[in-house]
Amino acid sequence: MLTLVLIGLLGGLITAVSPCILPVLPVVFLAGGPGNESPPSATAGRNGSAGPEREGGVLLETVPAASPRNRRPYAVVAGLVLSFGFFTLLGVTIISALGLPQDILRYVGLSLLVLIGLGLIFPPVERLLEKPFARIPQRQVNREGSAFVLGLGLGLLYVPCAGPVLAAITVAGARGEINAGIVALTLSFAVGTAIPLLLFALAGRRVAERVAAFRTRARRLRIAAGILMILLAFALAFDATTALQKALPDYTAAAQKRVEDSETARQKLSGLYDDSNKDLARCEDGVNELRSCGAAPPLAGIAKWLNTPGGSPVDLASLRGRVVLIDFWTYSCINCRRSLPHVEAWDRAYRDEGLTVIGVHSPEFAFEKDAGNVVDQARKLGVTYPVALDNDLDTWNGYRNRFWPAKYLIDAQGTVRYFTFGEGRYAQTENLIRDLLRQADPKVRLPSATGLDSDRLTEGRTPETYLSTTRIRGYTGTPELVADKATGYAFPAGGVPLNRLSLAGTWTAAYEQFTAGPDARLAFTYRARNANLVLAGEGSVTVLVDGRQTRTLRIHGAPTLYRLTDDGTARQAELELRLTPGLQAFAFTFG
Repeated sequence: MLTLVLIGLLGGLITAVSPCILPVLPVVFLAGGPGNESPPSATAGRNGSAGPEREGGVLLETVPAASPRNRRPYAVVAGLVLSFGFFTLLGVTIISALGLPQDILRYVGLSLLVLIGLGLIFPPVERLLEKPFARIPQRQVNREGSAFVLGLGLGLLYVPCAGPVLAAITVAGARGEINAGIVALTLSFAVGTAIPLLLFALAGRRVAERVAAFRTRARRLRIAAGILMILLAFALAFDATTALQKALPDYTAAAQKRVEDSETARQKLSGLYDDSNKDLARCEDGVNELRSCGAAPPLAGIAKWLNTPGGSPVDLASLRGRVVLIDFWTYSCINCRRSLPHVEAWDRAYRDEGLTVIGVHSPEFAFEKDAGNVVDQARKLGVTYPVALDNDLDTWNGYRNRFWPAKYLIDAQGTVRYFTFGEGRYAQTENLIRDLLRQADPKVRLPSATGLDSDRLTEGRTPETYLSTTRIRGYTGTPELVADKATGYAFPAGGVPLNRLSLAGTWTAAYEQFTAGPDARLAFTYRARNANLVLAGEGSVTVLVDGRQTRTLRIHGAPTLYRLTDDGTARQAELELRLTPGLQAFAFTFG
């Protein structure tokens, strides 16, 4: 449980500084500024007049009372976190039980934002909003009532970039599968989200207190803040903030992936659900090769189909003989929107050559369940391929998905061969689409690649590579890896591409290591200054670089890192290793 809480806390911290929350930051900042006009000063006379008093002809010296501490930043953030956490987890259940429209919470949030803006412009409106808090004894709490209401409204409009943590919370809430682990994850995520937002609101308060313009022109600034909130409400209502969010790089993606998609996080988050379709766990996210990840789960629980003849459903079994790309997305997710041009380009380029693209719209928030909203957004975003509305997240769960966006490649026989989570890997994914199309029809004439690649994975150093049946990346050769059984392998006829490895001779591939058998050889084309391999056992390894023997290593004892090559500068090289039987190889690293 402690590990789950830590994952939620870190995930919330990362989420709160992501590009997706930029629309609410100006409001949070200004909300920390001046609240209601200050109460009458304690220096006023007993009759209400300002200045000192005289009693019996004696001048009474008065001490100014300290102005009440502005707690608006805490009230705003508390309201935001409370409404966001509560309605993310229970909103779907409440809406369904009451039979309300799916986007009612969004409309409530927009209405509250407008009301708060009007309250800043017109004090009687603000007093009306604070009236529900009048029964609370502390006067200062009453004064922060409108700030708390503002936080409640912002929480309903807060649409952060979704990673595995938020996805786990959302899926649990949508399916009503709430347990102690989900509650702990939600609370820790909410706390993590609150910390950066509170710091931002406190910065706004400090500026308001220290900058003279805020003190002397407080009334004007309140009016300006009110106008800004009303404008933000309309901008959110008409999706005008998306252009800015799309233009910014996803600078938190790497941190999110390291924290929320680490091996520990995957185990903890996946442990919150059942073990259906476990074969998908045999494949690793984003491995640059086609592997067998089990039969593609059906498209289950679909509420509605878009862009199909008469809204008819698409059955994966009917698509045998075609390559299928399933793209999990949701229209308010900025990461999804940035990846859509690539998916649309692949659909246009390869539809006639045997590719079928299916967008599975798995909503992150209740308002994304509304079919009218999805139809409108799909049209604006240029989505013309079939879209399945996975409102109950049945298909999402069937594919053991954890990310928006996520892409799954299914071959012509109905087997999942590859998946990638999040943005990026576009050139890699397109190359694998082309490979599957050629496998489905060796005579197919493919057009040139779309050229929309925004990431160049072949540049830079070759990544660490595990010799493990479940964690290996970049394997190529014949046959596919066979787990826990001595098997004969052969190098590919055309050589080994960059950042890929291959086996020849007899090997036994296992979860933690590969064990060499008779005539065992390993080929790896890499780019780096040096290559290293963890080896164990008793025997020798002959090292060949670009076909020339360079050294022979004596291997003895427990797993140890051995240097295979060492060059002064980074270069591309073809490495071949010849191992004596019984040696165990664990992992390659490159420097």
